[in-house]
Amino acid sequence: MQMSSTNSRSSHVPLVVVLGETASGKSALGLVLARRFGGEIICADSVTVYKGFDIGSAKPGAADRADIPHHVLDVADAATGFSAATFKRHAEQAIADITTRGKLPIMVGGSGLYIDSVLYDYQFNPSSNSSERDVLNTMTAAELLFLAKRRGLDTSRVDTANPRRLVRLIESGGVPPSRSNMRPNTYIFGLTPDRETLERRVAHRVENMLAMGLAAEVKELSMRYGWDVEPMKSVGYREWRAYIAGEANLAETTARIVAATMQLAKKQRTWFRRNNSIHWVYDPEEAVDIATTLLNK
Repeated sequence: MQMSSTNSRSSHVPLVVVLGETASGKSALGLVLARRFGGEIICADSVTVYKGFDIGSAKPGAADRADIPHHVLDVADAATGFSAATFKRHAEQAIADITTRGKLPIMVGGSGLYIDSVLYDYQFNPSSNSSERDVLNTMTAAELLFLAKRRGLDTSRVDTANPRRLVRLIESGGVPPSRSNMRPNTYIFGLTPDRETLERRVAHRVENMLAMGLAAEVKELSMRYGWDVEPMKSVGYREWRAYIAGEANLAETTARIVAATMQLAKKQRTWFRRNNSIHWVYDPEEAVDIATTLLNK
């Protein structure tokens, strides 16, 4: 499939999006579509953007990356952080680059805000100065919530247990990013396994991560960055804090990761269900068939 354009939005070049809950099979479907249609993958994940966070984030491995080019991986350091606005800029540059080379851009991931920032051309409000951000990043969720309420900000639509979301709310003054209509010529596929299947996949994936050396990865990253940088607060990493401190055993830590992953999946499912443009499928082959029909029009 040949395309030629350098503007990912105004020229309405095709974009395929594969989204869904964690462990739903997004990465595998993305690879199938990329091989079938001559595509390259843009990873829409808020943890795989960070260098060194490999096993716990289920970052695509070397073999898959050698087979199909992947973009927006390992572009950030945990000490400096990363934002949805920065992701949008990277993703749009990748879409333009992929398209210019006659390939099909395929965005794959489960970070709803990242994906929507591209689909709806979010215009983010300017961030606060770095000194204020540094102060906010030292505060607990309870302290941030108190500050937000003291400033009269509406917290009803924010996950008040998530410090990152509260920091974003405070920095923006409660003003959400502006958004446009969904970009044209965009085909979105959502994978929706049943809960029993998903839980089985999550448990199996965590077992594989342990076998690959997840405990050692987390220990090394905690020594390098501590526990307060954003990716160390993510699922698959934060649950190890008690283990490394000698306050939990491996079985307890594993169970916590599985439970937290299932909670994350529920949040992802809730976010994506708001988008009526998603083609929801249970069988990945169905997505391939639909994509074949749409892209060959």
